Parts: sequence; structure tokens; C-alpha cells
Amino acid sequence: MPSSSLVDRIDAVLPQTQCTKCGYDGCRPYAEAIARDQEAINRCPPGGAEGIQALASLLDLPVSPLDEDCGRHGPLMAAVIDEAHCIGCTLCIQACPVDAIVGANKLMHTVIADRCTGCDLCVAPCPVDCIAMVPAQATWTPERADAARIHHRQRQNRLDRLHSESSALAARTLANKAPVAAQASSDPAARQQAIAQALARARARRQQQ
Repeated sequence: MPSSSLVDRIDAVLPQTQCTKCGYDGCRPYAEAIARDQEAINRCPPGGAEGIQALASLLDLPVSPLDEDCGRHGPLMAAVIDEAHCIGCTLCIQACPVDAIVGANKLMHTVIADRCTGCDLCVAPCPVDCIAMVPAQATWTPERADAARIHHRQRQNRLDRLHSESSALAARTLANKAPVAAQASSDPAARQQAIAQALARARARRQQQ
């Protein structure tokens, strides 16, 4: 069993974008896998070559190229919602690992820019493709990484309180529902009808524009 101090030191090197591109449900689980299972240190695209070098120095391991099966390193991006076309489905809110998106069911959502880690986990669930990743207007600093770690931990704690079953974050992302969406989500037929109606409204708005 790895010491918590080793996991903490590895976690401190990781960028805290919580993007899951490494194959784990966040930076902390990846840190635990490196410490416990000798997982490869080159699976973090946001960290890039600099992050691999830092992990190699910390763990006295050889440097290896980024595993591009996990993705490619690139500039910091940020999510932006085309609010005119947002249907208020809450799926992006449920997917965001750091609670950087705010809104309510059937109401417009928006991204809190200084919380967004650029993970892009909100893009795929959007049923109307109204979320884009654009170059961030700020750099990723240690202070922002620390804040992202805290926000991710707070979200995890909330999910653990609401859903006591043992399940990985990636498998229960949609359980992070806004309370106003819970009733519709408990009835599959009602959910499908609500989504169909929302999509029809979104298409009608696009045609009008």
C-alpha cells in the first residue's frame, strides 16, 4: 500500500484538470495508480513533457514520450456555451468535474471561466452541440490547479453523500443531477419527451436566426 505522502506528492505534480484522459477518474486516482500499481507516468496530456519530466524526477524514473493514445498536449482551452442555443438539459453540469458550469433545468447554462480546467468533458454530452472549446484567456497556474483540486474534491464528496453505492466517477457522472432535473430523469419516457421537446425548440430557434 503506497503511503499517502507519496500519493500526495505525485498528485501535487499533476495539473488537476481532472480530464480523465489518463484513463482514471481524475488526477488523484491516477496518482494512486502510479504509486500503487506502477502505472506509466506518461499518460497525462495536459501535463505534457514538462509534467512527465517532473514525475520522472520525483520517482527517479526514466523520461518517456507522452502516450498519444491518451491525447496530445496543447494550449490551455476553455469551454464556452452558445447560450442562445442552450436548451437547459443540465448534462454539461453533470459532466463537469469541478462544478464550473451553472444553470438550472430548462434554463440557460453558463461557464465560470476561472473555474474551467479545459477538460472538455462537457462537450460530448451536449445534445445540441452548443459547447465549444476555445483558447483560454489565462494561463494555468499552481493556484488554479490547487483550486481545481479543491473543487473536484468537493464535488466528489457531494456525490458520495448523495449516492452511497460503490461506483467510479465516470460510471455515475449523470448521477450528479441538478435537483430540478431529478423528477424527469426518474421517468425514462418523460425524459425522452422532454429532450425531444427541447431539441425541437432549439431547432426552431436556429431556423428563426
